[in-house]
Amino acid sequence: MPSVPPQTRGPAPAPPTNAPAPTPAPAPPRRTAWAEGVDRLKAAAITEPGRLRIIGAVLALLVVAFGATTAWQMTDRSSAADDVLHSSQPLSADAADIYRSLADANTAASSGFLAGGQEPAAVRDRYEKDIRRAADKLVRAAASTDPDTPSARTIARLNTLLPQYKGLIERARANNRQGFPLGGAYLRYANQKMQTEMLPAAEDLYTKENQRLRDDYDAATPYPWIAIALGVLALGALGWAQHRNYRRTNRVFNQGLLGATAATTVVLLWLVVGHTVARSGLDSSYDHGVRSLNVLHDASIASLKARGNENLTLVSRGAETVSVKGETKDKYDVDFQKQMDLLGGRLKDAAALADDTSGRTPVGTANSGMKEWLKRHEDARAQDDSGNYQGALDKIIGSKQEKPTGECFDQVDQSLDKALAHEQRQFDTYAKDGRGAMTGLVVGSAVLAVLAAAAAVLGIGRRLSEYR
Repeated sequence: MPSVPPQTRGPAPAPPTNAPAPTPAPAPPRRTAWAEGVDRLKAAAITEPGRLRIIGAVLALLVVAFGATTAWQMTDRSSAADDVLHSSQPLSADAADIYRSLADANTAASSGFLAGGQEPAAVRDRYEKDIRRAADKLVRAAASTDPDTPSARTIARLNTLLPQYKGLIERARANNRQGFPLGGAYLRYANQKMQTEMLPAAEDLYTKENQRLRDDYDAATPYPWIAIALGVLALGALGWAQHRNYRRTNRVFNQGLLGATAATTVVLLWLVVGHTVARSGLDSSYDHGVRSLNVLHDASIASLKARGNENLTLVSRGAETVSVKGETKDKYDVDFQKQMDLLGGRLKDAAALADDTSGRTPVGTANSGMKEWLKRHEDARAQDDSGNYQGALDKIIGSKQEKPTGECFDQVDQSLDKALAHEQRQFDTYAKDGRGAMTGLVVGSAVLAVLAAAAAVLGIGRRLSEYR
């Protein structure tokens, strides 16, 4: 058989130059820091020291979150309670005083006009005092009201109308002193400006400030449920941690965790009890203060309007009439009866709201004065209807011997002032008690929460030291 030639040894032949280069293996994707952290956390969680570190961090976070939320929510409520006591209620009272001062000035102006050319000094002084008080209250309200708000625009409008009204009154007085009938027309025009422009604007301001007061109450009184829930959760977590520690070590107390639990409990109890007391005080200030004040302000305004209309009945001498159920009646006398009906209703409400003798007594006196006023008014109208104008005038602004209605009006007005002063004191007392219950809660809760978090960390740290 022919022999096969042996294969030659040597370097392998080079691959063809057009062959593709081998593809390198893809690099593994780089893991994110978050993923690496999660893995480390998982690895730590399977060891007791790792679990303790996680528990300590969670406990500290819960306690700090509880303290921060308590401080945040109670800051809002404390600020709203401050506004109730020092801002919105005083502004509401100022708005009511503006209304009453304007209405009383209008009443004094008509009373002085009825007295003839020689206006009594006491009546003139009362008018000037009312105008000054209204102007001062408007200045104070403007200083306490944010610009470009509806209240600020209303105040500006009243500041514009007030000198216009004063000018009309001075013209009425000047003509009245000279015996010109034109004085009565100027007085009626001034009254119309007061009744249709100024008093509605003052009432609008009063309504806005009352709503602002109600909003402050709504912000101050709700329970801080988020903080309370976090406090309960933090206490539950601290209790669970101590129970776990007891099961694993058979030790009853861990001083750090016990201290954290005590501090957290103090904050939670302080929060619940303090806010409950504050809420009770604020609610009482509204129920026994603001509500009575609102009703008494309405009663006072109604009496002032009634007195002004009673005076204008004689000033107009039947010049302005209205039709009531087909019967022609004096416009101002119809308005007088409406205001007296309103006064009676408000006095009834005020008596129901009064919760002590000091509040009920002046309201009862005002009610008695109102009833006597109505009787004397009927006598005055009988004199006027029979053509005895001077007799009717004496029954309205005459001396005490003639038993004028002005005497009854003064009794009603002074009694309502006493009732208002009493209810204002009631409001101040209750509102201060409510605001005082929140004192120190914001700072105290923050400090105790930090101490509780530190105590929890120290307690867990003591447990961790056993593994070193």
